[in-house]
Amino acid sequence: MRLEGQRILVTGAGRGIGAVVVPRLQAEGAEVIGLARSRGDLERLQQETGCATLACDLATPEALATAVAPLLPLDGLVNCAGTVTVQPALDTDAATFFSTLAVNTVAPLVLAQLVARSLIERERGGAIVNVSSIASWVGTPGHAAYCASKAGLDALTRVLAVEWGAYGIRVNSVDPVVTRTPMAEKAWSDPDKAARMRARIPLGRFAEPEEVAAAVAFLLGPDAAMIHGISLPVDGGFSAG
Repeated sequence: MRLEGQRILVTGAGRGIGAVVVPRLQAEGAEVIGLARSRGDLERLQQETGCATLACDLATPEALATAVAPLLPLDGLVNCAGTVTVQPALDTDAATFFSTLAVNTVAPLVLAQLVARSLIERERGGAIVNVSSIASWVGTPGHAAYCASKAGLDALTRVLAVEWGAYGIRVNSVDPVVTRTPMAEKAWSDPDKAARMRARIPLGRFAEPEEVAAAVAFLLGPDAAMIHGISLPVDGGFSAG
């Protein structure tokens, strides 16, 4: 029960990694609020876990801030929501690029600001974990917007860590390799492409959502009290190659 008494918001909670993070944090004692765009996904999550939920579109930062403000105070935040559109760089249009940045980079900043201001006003520390990707530092064909957005998220993590550490607010990110989620199935549906990627991972397989959730829970908890400003690979050794 390392997270007992902690009230934590998890975005992207309707499916994929986020849907696995929610019960993992609950198992460690946290009160979890799940945020996602799809009401259907949230209804299923609520039935399975009993957590509170909020339906909101992360692509509109102003509306996001207004919707989340009533949930304060919060002790922790997991920015897990993400979006990807597979396009060759030559065909990547500005609208897709900006919408990807809005969800993957801008929304995490907006939510982190809300949580940090509340923690500072209450004069207590907290923890924020951004779920990024190895795409933040590895060029992946067809993922120009996604790679740029995740690189921005890791850079944002470092800046927030430097600025907010004095308030006792720890900020870290988790950088998984391809993880077996519906979004990854769409992006890596080509068998040859998937096989080439697996061949680059020393453990020879993609990550499971539960493995990423375990890293998130660790970074939120007291065992990570001195871990701050890092991007933690959960990549089966990919970064060692």
